[in-house]
Amino acid sequence: MVRLAALLALIAALLGACATYHDTSRQRFAALPQHYSQFDLQLAWEIKPAGGDTVVDGVAKNVRYAYMYDLEIWVAILDARGKVAARSVSFIIPRQLEQDDSAAFSLQLPVAAPPGTKLRFTYQYRGSDGGDGERSGGGLVPWMQSFETEVPAAK
Repeated sequence: MVRLAALLALIAALLGACATYHDTSRQRFAALPQHYSQFDLQLAWEIKPAGGDTVVDGVAKNVRYAYMYDLEIWVAILDARGKVAARSVSFIIPRQLEQDDSAAFSLQLPVAAPPGTKLRFTYQYRGSDGGDGERSGGGLVPWMQSFETEVPAAK
């Protein structure tokens, strides 16, 4: 009887530990200052100067497909005429992002981007609603989307 009580106490402790698991990507996503939401992907990021460069750190979340493969996030700094002054890419790891999963991204642009500078974000991936689409090559939907935003004023 004592062993059974000890076993039940151990199981309760282990299950209780699972209840306290925190998704750090989800917490970081909520804490980041800039956000973008579309039917397939949500992004959150912050922009930091790094010497004469600009760093964009963020989190991407798959909200549409069972699986997203080969997600890439490109960011371009646009000059006053709307031409690309600098561009960089972050290839998301893991290569396969399941629905409702998040992954961090980071990229460095070799140009300073003061507040008010326009940025163009472009993301692309191959989406699958499940099955063996990635192995057989069928059922994968290639997608690309872009949007523009501005570097916010420093707080």
